[in-house]
Amino acid sequence: MLIPQLSAAESALCILLITMAQVVGQEDGEKTTALKDLLSRIDLDELMKKDEPPFTFPKTLEEFEYAFNEHGQLRHIKTGEPFIFNAREDLHRWNQKRYEALGEIITQYVYELLETKCNLTKAILPLDATVDEPFTFVYLSPNALSNASKLLVLIQGSGVVRAGQWARRLIINQDLDSGTQIPFITRAMEEGYSVMVLNPNENFLEVEKPYKSSTLPSQTEPLDEPAEKKERRDDKEGKKRREFYEKYRNPQKETETERIPIRMNHREIEVRNKVCAVALTDSAHNIWLQETSKSTQDWMQQHCCNWVSSPEPLDTPLDSMLPDCPRVSAGTERHELTSWMSFDSIFRFFSEVLEMKEDEEAEETSTNTVTTRSSSLKSKHQDL
Repeated sequence: MLIPQLSAAESALCILLITMAQVVGQEDGEKTTALKDLLSRIDLDELMKKDEPPFTFPKTLEEFEYAFNEHGQLRHIKTGEPFIFNAREDLHRWNQKRYEALGEIITQYVYELLETKCNLTKAILPLDATVDEPFTFVYLSPNALSNASKLLVLIQGSGVVRAGQWARRLIINQDLDSGTQIPFITRAMEEGYSVMVLNPNENFLEVEKPYKSSTLPSQTEPLDEPAEKKERRDDKEGKKRREFYEKYRNPQKETETERIPIRMNHREIEVRNKVCAVALTDSAHNIWLQETSKSTQDWMQQHCCNWVSSPEPLDTPLDSMLPDCPRVSAGTERHELTSWMSFDSIFRFFSEVLEMKEDEEAEETSTNTVTTRSSSLKSKHQDL
């Protein structure tokens, strides 16, 4: 009789099923104990890794065999084809990890472009960080801290993107113009702005936790335990159980990490007084959940505009869902494209706001001059 060859995972599963069949005839308490003992003795990491390729990927674009062409499009250096996500069929998790590895390389590539193409310099924050303290960085144009009239501050959305990026998906699948902030930086400099590129998703240092063996948590309950203490213990046990099954589902997640926050300042009023216009692109902010003050809500109504994903033509006014700031269409229904599609409209918005501010300042100066002259004449008349 021919016996088909089984993979390591399938063999272990057969053993598990046979053992569970042997457990069926036991009492309920004995079943639970025997099953937990069985699961605790299975090396899930090694079991799953034997059937799944290791998560080891190239460290450079060249090793990935990809490069950006003259149009800023990522293409395979041999075939000229766009990036292929499903490099290996039926291995979605491996393909996803490969995509993430490429994304980390893209992040470093964009950093290099900020310095070489945009002539920005890296500045470390906090300014007074100690040797052992976690720190982050931002990018500045040469006169960013000395140009008192026009400073453009660029802030990306949440997620994996870092300084200089709008959307990793666009950088990889479309081009650098639509996916990075480089066109905004170039246009701003052409119009006399200084530029500051922030990096809010890099507000913590991620460090590895010491490795702990994944074992199924015990179900033993102490007698006469207070309800409040039992609830806390159940929450803790539930978390351990979720971590255990996550380890089973994702065995190559070999290290657990914790985040150490980077020290930053919060100066809401000072920032409000210095910012004259804010352009948002499909922003996910919520003034109720973030407990925004009434003064900030009023300020947003006067100084902000949000270009949101919508089937309506670009700049079409839309009803505001919250009393925070005006909303207009970005001319696309794709969230990641809203910044690129509203590019010209945003700079037109800034120009209009700056023009209004200059007119107000000129009018104020004129009023002060008239008042001063009138006071001077009155004083001279009194002296006479």
